Amino acid sequence: MPSNLAGVHRPRLIANFLKEFGWQPVVLTVKAAYYEEVPDLDIAKTVSPDVEVVYTKAFGITNPRLVGDIGLRAFPFLYRKALELLQSRPIDFIWIPIPSFYTALLGRLLHAKTGVQYGIDYIDPWVRDISNRRDWRSKLSLLVARWLEPIAVKKAALISGVSSAYYAPVLDRNFNKRHVAHVGMPYGFDPRDHQVKVDKITLPWANMDCQPLVYAGAFLPNSHLFIKLLFQSIKQKVEQGAWDNRKQLFFLGTGAYAGNTIADYARHYGIETVVHEVRERFPFLHVLHFLSASFAVMIIGSTEKHYTASKTFQALLSNRPVFGILHGESSAVTVMKESGAEDLLVEYREEVAEQQLLEDIVSKLDTLLHDEISWSPQLQVLYKYSAKASAQALVQKLEELT
Repeated sequence: MPSNLAGVHRPRLIANFLKEFGWQPVVLTVKAAYYEEVPDLDIAKTVSPDVEVVYTKAFGITNPRLVGDIGLRAFPFLYRKALELLQSRPIDFIWIPIPSFYTALLGRLLHAKTGVQYGIDYIDPWVRDISNRRDWRSKLSLLVARWLEPIAVKKAALISGVSSAYYAPVLDRNFNKRHVAHVGMPYGFDPRDHQVKVDKITLPWANMDCQPLVYAGAFLPNSHLFIKLLFQSIKQKVEQGAWDNRKQLFFLGTGAYAGNTIADYARHYGIETVVHEVRERFPFLHVLHFLSASFAVMIIGSTEKHYTASKTFQALLSNRPVFGILHGESSAVTVMKESGAEDLLVEYREEVAEQQLLEDIVSKLDTLLHDEISWSPQLQVLYKYSAKASAQALVQKLEELT
């Protein structure tokens, strides 16, 4: 499982702690040779030696490229290998994190064949808001999701997710006539990740004399408003001669996404000299190093309430100031406030005028850029959000069902 995708981190974080609660995880995944993205081989350093990993193959990428989703390309191979495991050894439960969304169908098929109970874990919503995406692929994906999700979840014994808000609509759409066990638990974090050393890491700003503000991760479809307001704030400061050009913004690993890019917005606001976007993904452990070496870490969230910003934990554990723009009802806001890390936090609410939000961003930037903050969050309060606590919450539900 040498990949830096969310669908890898969720099961490896949970699996690392399951044995402490009496469960032995067996992770079924796809050989790295079939990935489209460059494998992140250092991820293996973050996996507990207690975790058994079983690999299978997938169909390759065709030319022209017709199917990219690894869940679809590997589907028949995952099914056959999972069935082999279920028939050759005692397996008590099948837990399927999604995305890839199509693998959720494996649970229904395997349950029908073996009777073993299954659960689906929502890392992201399957049926989602695509109002910011008008391309035909997104529309087709939504139509397919609305058709397939009820089939996948119909016989599920458990629905879980990185927060209850991620899967609440699933329950409303599909379980109005019967009860299904469910549990929300965050990605959390494994503090041991931050102790793993990797050689030969080159900082993205290695050849620049700057103080980097770093955002690491995908550019979310519902983050556009926040980026526009942030860049508008910086434009004002640049025009007023109040921007320190040593402060450079780095958006790293933003991914291949449709619509306006972060670089497009930077050009639109005339601040392209202080904004740098690298869309290619970086290895996970490299990202942790980038965060720790930054002047400050940025968390640019979503206008959706349910967005959990799992990167909040890595940001806080970097021991660098964290500047965030998040929906006021996001669980990430709760995490930051409980740990005393809200001095640089901008909270979005639908009823708040954009001008007021802009003024709040300007104010928080002033605090950050002029070193007016004493940054000392209380990280010990984060345990209840850790991957270990999440694994324990999952096990409690599993033991009720098995």
